[in-house]
Amino acid sequence: GGIAMGRARQHAEARQGERRRRLAHEAARLMAESGIRDYQQAKRKAASRLGIHDEASQPRNQEIDEALREYQRIFLGPAQADAVRIRREAAGRAMEFFASFQPRLVGPVLDGTADARSPVSLHLHADDPEAVPRFLDEHDIPAQPRGRRVRLDRDRDLATTAWVFEAEELVFELTVLPVDVLRQAPLSPLDERPMARASLVQLRGLLAGGLPGP
Repeated sequence: GGIAMGRARQHAEARQGERRRRLAHEAARLMAESGIRDYQQAKRKAASRLGIHDEASQPRNQEIDEALREYQRIFLGPAQADAVRIRREAAGRAMEFFASFQPRLVGPVLDGTADARSPVSLHLHADDPEAVPRFLDEHDIPAQPRGRRVRLDRDRDLATTAWVFEAEELVFELTVLPVDVLRQAPLSPLDERPMARASLVQLRGLLAGGLPGP
């Protein structure tokens, strides 16, 4: 009896693993092809497409992220590498421009999963939340405010504003954070760990080394 039970359990786990992989790949495909940037949304869409709704078969965000990188490598290749490089170079220019706000590059442009639809996401640091819109106004940059929630740590969420504008045919997204956030990175929606972020010096190193990202 025990052996048969063990086998049945192994079989069920293998089936779940297979379903989880299919879901991760479908979610990654949706993210790559339709520009969805939200893992939960991609997961829900993939689940309804494939009709897989059991909890145990839901992939983790990191599994989707790995599947997305694999998809981009196989199907997008050089075009995707170009999209990343163009955005990293533009991020460098934007970070010079916003230097007084100690900018940090975050998100797909930094981690190398950016594509032709990805915005350049920067964190700007200022204790006066009006300082960034004032600076944008002074330089005649028409930016739209968007509400954002940022996880500072496991216990604290911050409601803040991201300023979105277009330049060089790219979309830039500037999230304004208090200066003390520089000491400890906010949590990544990907894995709840402190998010990867790069200063201008680190970004220049990335560009000079032609590295694919952290």
